[in-house]
Amino acid sequence: MTSAAPTPVLQVFRLGMPWQTIDPFLFVAHHVDAYPAGNDELGPDASLDGRPLGQDFGNPAGWSMYHGTTVPGFPGHPHRGFETVTFVRSGFVDHSDSVGAAARFGEGDTQWLTAGNGIVHSEMFPLLNKDSGNPLELFQIWLNLPAESKTVDPHFSMLWNEDTPTVTVADEDGRTVSIRVIAGELDGATPPPPPPNSWASRPGTDVAIWNIDLSSGARWELPAARGEQTQRVLYVYNGSPVRIGDRTIESGHGVVVDASVPVHLTGGDEGTQILMLQGRPIGEPVVSYGPFVLNDEAGVRQAFEDYRRTGFGGWPWDSDGPVHERDAGRFARYPDEKLEQR
Repeated sequence: MTSAAPTPVLQVFRLGMPWQTIDPFLFVAHHVDAYPAGNDELGPDASLDGRPLGQDFGNPAGWSMYHGTTVPGFPGHPHRGFETVTFVRSGFVDHSDSVGAAARFGEGDTQWLTAGNGIVHSEMFPLLNKDSGNPLELFQIWLNLPAESKTVDPHFSMLWNEDTPTVTVADEDGRTVSIRVIAGELDGATPPPPPPNSWASRPGTDVAIWNIDLSSGARWELPAARGEQTQRVLYVYNGSPVRIGDRTIESGHGVVVDASVPVHLTGGDEGTQILMLQGRPIGEPVVSYGPFVLNDEAGVRQAFEDYRRTGFGGWPWDSDGPVHERDAGRFARYPDEKLEQR
């Protein structure tokens, strides 16, 4: 008599706010907002009466203003000691920061920002359509930095939609699976590189960020990770229940799986969407307070002191939540004044 093969599912947990993560990741937020048509100021053409502006996270009517008061979003706020990876599936983000960079990105673009020794940035959600709704869906992922990289200069990178590969495969019945490869490599598809001081840029860290879209009933084998120490989480964030190995997992759950073995996935009746994060753990102490992530309490205290003293470079913009012109298009202007337009 032979024993059953061990399950690749190691842990299942409900998705809260933010989502539970494992080293080297710190935080995942999934924003989904059905914004209405925009007004002349690129804010919602709808009443804001009754909303706790500045702290509007309740999602009444299917959308929030977050910390914005005219345009939804997150006006200027500091970070130190980690990276933000912002992948926008729909809608747009207007970025401005304390080192002089600015951008409008969205519709499949990803911004990868190394906060390093300290940066202040603003992330606003301009509502560009005046005659129709402005749906927004994005993921913001925080990736930790090892101790020696927490003091590097900030770095701003754009991974444009046109440069980010999607691997599409079909199972034996012709049902498709599309994998958006934001970091890592899959079947020879490699996205633009992460910033130079990222943990993801180091050989052997095996960092990967993939968005997996399984059509109805589609079957796909998630390949084993390359690194022996790699940890992997599958976030089932939308769609019908999915089969992961020998378990059926409903949307709204995260699954820690054994990264050393291939994992069979089968999409639900109406399709399933999964965000996969993986990487080799950094394995260092993590002490965080709000926007600062260091290795000890002394480091956090120093971050607050440095921010009060220097403002991490000051704020060169006219408002704490600047937005760009409605017709600016997708662009990035880097601290060295280099301009990219898409």
